[in-house]
Amino acid sequence: MAKTVLITSFTTWRNDQPSNASDDLLEALFQAELNLTKLDCLHFLRQLPVNAPIAQEMILAQVKRLQPEVLICCGMAESRSQLNLESSATLNGKTLQTSLNLKELRLGLASTEISHDAGQFVCNSLYYSMLEYFQQYHHSRHCLFLHVPILTPENQTAILADFCKILEKTLF
Repeated sequence: MAKTVLITSFTTWRNDQPSNASDDLLEALFQAELNLTKLDCLHFLRQLPVNAPIAQEMILAQVKRLQPEVLICCGMAESRSQLNLESSATLNGKTLQTSLNLKELRLGLASTEISHDAGQFVCNSLYYSMLEYFQQYHHSRHCLFLHVPILTPENQTAILADFCKILEKTLF
């Protein structure tokens, strides 16, 4: 039986950005009309504001409503070239780790790396708060942050393929 998964993305934070790669990836998933997007167990919360407290509040409302087994937060990483599975988030010197086995999750993925740096922007702060929430209230559930590079015609197919494999692995 498939697990319930909540997937989030962000909107832009600068005026010169036409879109956010995290949301572009979700849009590509829908445009590909893959069987995955038709699953009732996948839920999407797209174009969150790039504001950690507000995004956190919006995600927690959905987590409480849906009770997902897995939360996948997606954010944009302009300087990266591959999809990044974030292992941890750090706040005030304290580091929290995802409970997912990232080495296993990464197996067979050509355009994905494991990262140990969730950044210094909203992504790290949001990831930390979600990891903390899941560790306090939902020990058997999982949280993951994915950093998405800028999608181009050259990398989009490979990034989307890896993302779909990640979803399949987390669903079943």
